Amino acid sequence: MNLLFVCSENRLRSPTGEEVFCAYDGVDAIGAGTNSDADTVVSGDLIEWADIVFVMERAHKSKVAKKFKALLKGKKLVCLEIPDNYQRMDPELIRLLKVKVSQHVQLD
Repeated sequence: MNLLFVCSENRLRSPTGEEVFCAYDGVDAIGAGTNSDADTVVSGDLIEWADIVFVMERAHKSKVAKKFKALLKGKKLVCLEIPDNYQRMDPELIRLLKVKVSQHVQLD
């Protein structure tokens, strides 16, 4: 299963999602950002690759939905409602990601 995690700059939240979920068997995860200066900018190729797109905030959902509307047909676009209050690999951020993502993905 391919999971795409999207935040603003791909420096804190989405890279944490990528690192945490790549550790699961059968899961590939990539982080990306909506800002043009993001470490990895979300692209059509990434949207096509993903089985599920997880965004951190409603603003990210709006940007992704607007820009990639056609590519999102048939895909889940899920807002995790995780604010930009955490450092990369913060234990509380990891806990939140696991709890919220597991509501949408079966993890072993």
